[in-house]
Amino acid sequence: MIFYRSSTFYILEVIMEDQSDGRTNLKSSTGEYYIGLDHVRAAAAFIVFSWHFIQINGGALAPPPVFPLSILTEGHTGVSIFMALSGYLFASLLDGKTVLYRKFIWNRFIRLFPLLLFVIIVAGLNHYLEGRDMIAYVTSVFAGIIKPSLPNGGWSITVEFHFYLILPLLLAMSVKSKYSLMLALLLVSGARFLLYQQFGEVHSFSYWTIVGRFDQFILGILAYSYREQVTGKHFKVVVGLLMFLGFFWYFDYLGGFHNSPYYPSPNPIWIFQPTAEGFAYAFLIAWYDRSFRQSSGVVSRFIALIGTCSYSIYLLHFFVVFWIAKTIDTYLIDLSNIYLAMLFSILGFLLILPFAYLSYRFIEKPFFRFRVQYILAAK
Repeated sequence: MIFYRSSTFYILEVIMEDQSDGRTNLKSSTGEYYIGLDHVRAAAAFIVFSWHFIQINGGALAPPPVFPLSILTEGHTGVSIFMALSGYLFASLLDGKTVLYRKFIWNRFIRLFPLLLFVIIVAGLNHYLEGRDMIAYVTSVFAGIIKPSLPNGGWSITVEFHFYLILPLLLAMSVKSKYSLMLALLLVSGARFLLYQQFGEVHSFSYWTIVGRFDQFILGILAYSYREQVTGKHFKVVVGLLMFLGFFWYFDYLGGFHNSPYYPSPNPIWIFQPTAEGFAYAFLIAWYDRSFRQSSGVVSRFIALIGTCSYSIYLLHFFVVFWIAKTIDTYLIDLSNIYLAMLFSILGFLLILPFAYLSYRFIEKPFFRFRVQYILAAK
């Protein structure tokens, strides 16, 4: 047995496989459910959907809208929310517990792979029906184990699994010092600086790979560790949020994802962009989770249900979002105005929710019964 210990949580890697058979509830293998975090998932899913929706008529290339709406015209940032949430959620679920690492990986595989496989198959059928190169498609799918080449946002699942693989190392590092994760952030930022010096851009590394997303996972963990620093500190958090939104508007003003001045951007802002997003979102998540008693009313439960289905929304919306936007633009209202496009993205989002629920119910949920108990005992 090899133990990895940290002030945040423990991971136990068992060489002789434990034969115990665990059963889990529908929300997590620990039996815990955090409705506020499903609210966060819902918000992240909408931000990503809206970003793709408003690309109709080049809306994502428009000048920055009224502050603070750049969060939608640069809605790729929703992925950063998901990444920071992953770090925060795992820290919250596993705090002070002993965990079987291999079973942890198995549960994450069972949670993510079935829908991802469905998407790979459907996207492959689309490629075939369109007469595109199937050998190139299959090659890109297998390359997706390492590279950001899986379809429909599947690249982010690759990044998630890269994080899971380095998780034991990060925990072992944290044994040495409570500041070790902060040091790791500095080292990865330094790596992005060196990549920028080498290639003249770091945009592609910061957005698509663990080299950039590392910050958001780690800051999620740190936000849980330092959650008391933001719990109930409403004024401090609101001021910090406004500062971040101002920075994000400026990022949009510089050209954002697409036009700074082209893709991939040579702007060195991408050295620090993952850190800024991760810090802002991770501590906002901690504040929202710890500062409020979340309602169990109809609206709260509806938003939480959206969050529950957010994985299906995220992977499946690529199949329909552009068609929905084009249909509304053609038959209902001209979406050339960026504000109208953002408004009607709400309608488009609501239209896909029934399909996302069916996906969750019949593609994701049936595999939950194969998950196992990976937590052995409380500390």
